[in-house]
Amino acid sequence: MKINMLVRQSHRWLSMIFIATVLAASFAAAIGQGTDSVLYYLPLPPLFLLMGSGVYLFALPYVAKWRGRASAPGA
Repeated sequence: MKINMLVRQSHRWLSMIFIATVLAASFAAAIGQGTDSVLYYLPLPPLFLLMGSGVYLFALPYVAKWRGRASAPGA
């Protein structure tokens, strides 16, 4: 149960980091500092981590239901 809370909390913090990097990249592009293409790749690492933790959190209730049904006697 502890790993679920850790994944949820890290997912929340990663979403804040992702939003901050998107806003920073957008702001830099708007003021003309975004000519460097590396700037547009800054949000990608938190996005990939968010995708992984999001898929885990999405599948969690389905796996719990599957495990509960599989371990029930007479199922």
